[in-house]
Amino acid sequence: MLVACLDLEGVLVPEIWINVAEATGIDDLRLTTRDIADYDELMTHRLRTLDRHGIGLGRIQAVIDGMGPLPGAADFLNWLRQRFQVVILSDTFYPFGMPLMAQLGHPTLLCHDLEIVEDRIVGYRLRQHDQKTKAVAALQTLNLTVVATGDSYNDSGMLARADAGVWFCPPDRVVAEFPQYPVARDYDALRTEFTEAARRVG
Repeated sequence: MLVACLDLEGVLVPEIWINVAEATGIDDLRLTTRDIADYDELMTHRLRTLDRHGIGLGRIQAVIDGMGPLPGAADFLNWLRQRFQVVILSDTFYPFGMPLMAQLGHPTLLCHDLEIVEDRIVGYRLRQHDQKTKAVAALQTLNLTVVATGDSYNDSGMLARADAGVWFCPPDRVVAEFPQYPVARDYDALRTEFTEAARRVG
């Protein structure tokens, strides 16, 4: 049985934090795992910035409500579901991700959670460190074959652990650091890569 494990932001939907930065005019929120590989460092920076500017969960969710999947993402996901079991592995948080899942037909989402006090985001709870890699490993213990795709540093462990991995629209510096994985720059190319991976490892 083939399982497709996909990152969410940058693969199926736009970067949530970049959209929040654009909506609020706070440039410090533009940083993502493409810029800061250490997730704890990145989230500490984000929470301090939100607190400093008085931005609460409701404001962020209002931005997310106005977002949608990337053009072509829903069609790609429908195509993928006909050939793979699909799991979304993301370093986002359930209060952010679930509204977007509704727009993608409610695929399985495994991510983290937030600590909220009266609309203020005071902390976050990781499902576990390096949860994407560990989720892939757990699926493999069930004798499932995993093909994974992501776009950034925090996906590199997932791609390495999977039976096959492919980058989707990554920054050039990520490709330079991890040149062993093929690169797809659009959904047609990603279909081709998943088809080839299924033939090779399925």
